[in-house]
Order: sequence, then C-alpha cells, then structure tokens
Amino acid sequence: MKLRVIWTGKTRDAHLRALIDEYLKRLSHFAKCEISELRESPGNGNKAGIDKDSRRITDGLRDGAINVLLDPAGVEWTSTQLAKEIEGWRDTGVKEVTFIVGGPNGVSAELAARAGKRWSLSRLTLTHEMARVVLLEQLYRAYTIIHGLPYQK
Repeated sequence: MKLRVIWTGKTRDAHLRALIDEYLKRLSHFAKCEISELRESPGNGNKAGIDKDSRRITDGLRDGAINVLLDPAGVEWTSTQLAKEIEGWRDTGVKEVTFIVGGPNGVSAELAARAGKRWSLSRLTLTHEMARVVLLEQLYRAYTIIHGLPYQK
C-alpha cells in the first residue's frame, strides 16, 4: 500500500524539514511514501486563495485512493486506532491512502466533501509545519505497532 501526503507550501524550518526527512526514511521500511508539496497561493487567507489551493490539491488526488483530510473537527484516533485503520485498508486491498494537509486557513467545502475520512491530530493548535511532522511520526508509529516493534512503547 502506498501512502501519499499532499500539503501546500514549503516547510521552511530546517529542523522540521530534517524531522520530516527522518520519518520518511523510517516509513520507507514499511511502505512506499510520497510527499506532494504544492505551491501555496499568495492569497491563501481569502476565499479565492483557499479555493485555488484546494483545486490544486483536488487535481492531485487519484481515483481509487482513500483520502484522509487532516481537520481540527475530524475524528481523533489514538496511535493504536490509526494502526488498525492502516491494517484495515491494507487488508482490504487499498492501493493508496492520501493524507491531505490544507493551508493555514483550511480547505474548500468541495475538497472537504471529497475526503473519505477526516482526522484530527490533536485538540491542540499546531502550526502546519509541525502538523506535518506529527502526521509522519504517527504513521511511522502505527507501522511499528502493526509489526510489534518496541518504538511505540
């Protein structure tokens, strides 16, 4: 099963970029993982900018993939629940799961409606760059749970 992560804007903080690279390297032992970093619209704070970014993300979604939108109003999964979701997708023959990290002002209603699942990483407010790290760390943690490795303990 392939994991894709789509987000808008670059990760500017070098320390966070290093963590992203580290978790991608670790994840590669368990699954094929791809990051699609899309250009952020200059007017991301207004509706036109949000819509433009959301269209770019939507254009990157592939038919047949499960789309998971990171959404503060989404369902909160524990690490174990995330591992069970991943196992379920894998066991039912899902070829690709796409995790969507929208811009700082969210995504369009159309993109939100296209997401099969909405996942909240935390009730805490995270920067979008930090959310990227947490997402990848949790995906790695889920795979260590699935494979019974000691990382999760």
